Amino acid sequence: MTTKEKLRNHYMESVRTLLESMKEEVLVTGSNEFAIPCVDEDGNDQFLVLTFKIPKGSRDGEAYDGYSVAEDYKMKQKKKAEKEKEKKAKTEKEKKKKGEKAE
Repeated sequence: MTTKEKLRNHYMESVRTLLESMKEEVLVTGSNEFAIPCVDEDGNDQFLVLTFKIPKGSRDGEAYDGYSVAEDYKMKQKKKAEKEKEKKAKTEKEKKKKGEKAE
């Protein structure tokens, strides 16, 4: 077993123990994956799938950097929220404009 496999297995076992201590059913569905049966707010059966992986990095040999990936994601979410805000403001402005025309 490689060092990465040992590390992944350590965290998988820790998470599994935590979930089971919370009375969750944990199904092992692969060497790096769990499925947790759950029920949504409408009463439908669903599964939450947790996948554990240790990324190797890019093809050009650059190591995976979780900190920079998290920062990139944060920036993308911020841009997305700004666009949604602009879209909502535009929609409200158009509704207001139509309301004025109707009078």
